Amino acid sequence: MRESSSERELIVSTIRRFVVNEVLPVAADMEHRNEYPHQLVEEMRKMGLFGLNVPEEYGGANVDYTTFAMVFEELSKGWLGLAGVIGTHSVLCDVLVRFGTEEQKRSFLPGLASGERRGGICLSEPNAGTDLQNISTVADRQAGGYRVNGSKMWITNGRYGNTFLLLAKTNLQAQPAYAGMSAFVIEKGAPGLTVSRDIDKLGYKSVETCELHFVDFPVPAANLIGGAEGQGFKHVMTGLEAERLNVAARGLGLARAAFEEAILYAQRRTTFGKPIAQHQTIQIKLADMATKIEASRLLIYSAAEKKDRGERCDLEAGMAKLTAARIAWAAADNAVQIHGGTGFAVEQPVSRVLADARILNIFEGAAEIQAQVVARGLLGGRN
Repeated sequence: MRESSSERELIVSTIRRFVVNEVLPVAADMEHRNEYPHQLVEEMRKMGLFGLNVPEEYGGANVDYTTFAMVFEELSKGWLGLAGVIGTHSVLCDVLVRFGTEEQKRSFLPGLASGERRGGICLSEPNAGTDLQNISTVADRQAGGYRVNGSKMWITNGRYGNTFLLLAKTNLQAQPAYAGMSAFVIEKGAPGLTVSRDIDKLGYKSVETCELHFVDFPVPAANLIGGAEGQGFKHVMTGLEAERLNVAARGLGLARAAFEEAILYAQRRTTFGKPIAQHQTIQIKLADMATKIEASRLLIYSAAEKKDRGERCDLEAGMAKLTAARIAWAAADNAVQIHGGTGFAVEQPVSRVLADARILNIFEGAAEIQAQVVARGLLGGRN
């Protein structure tokens, strides 16, 4: 559905209050302890954020993509890791909404919308990240279902989540390789699935990022998304289109956080008898940050509006993600520079923003790949 301006403002203002009142007072300490934000996640569940892109008939909010992006922007402005909890969850929801059978939608979407089911995506592997066609995880067809063997890496919600989108090969001889890949909904509980470790990260802390190992893990045939093999790569790539929009919005939120910290500090800090905001070099940095943030916002909203119209937007989502990630990193770097030595202290919010911003140029499509996606679109390779 498409929200009215008043409905959208109500949703966004509710998230903004939540961030100011509940998230910001505890985010820094929890981040430094690398502590999972159980209570905040529970509050997000009560607010309905796990069902943002789930149709109302299955218990979700079904917000438009512009509102969807704004929610991620506001959450990320407070704490990137918190947005990550619902980011990959929403990809699973999107794939089920678009490609799931009616039985699959009825079975999984209500629980995902309520947050009773917490979702994630099992795509990347130790030797297959951007190049998903190189995955080695296999789902062998057996009586009544499949047996999965392999490993997945960088799984957000891997420890506390319970329902995942899994990409695996069902036909090792298929050419091209993507034609032999299938997507499944998998659930924890059966033997054969091990969460081996939480990966310690430079930034993007508190939200867990895990390795998952599968040894003869059973998956019912009914959990093959869409009921047909060989369609998994298409399912996943379509889901990642929406994911790149929300990652772009996360970049925008981080850039805003960096800018606001920088402009406040520049007006507060005095050198040579005047606030540093009155020095021309600092003014140029602030103007450049503000201008690029606004450009990023317009790119994201434009791509979201195109998706709301049901139009293909992989080119625009790629542009938005590529730009927002770069601007977030530049804004965080400038904010630390404006703070000087103070900005290098871990107690300062800008140091956390800098560490978080670095990941945006890597995950959900590295910057180099996003540039190639954009180039192919410009050269007519979208078909």
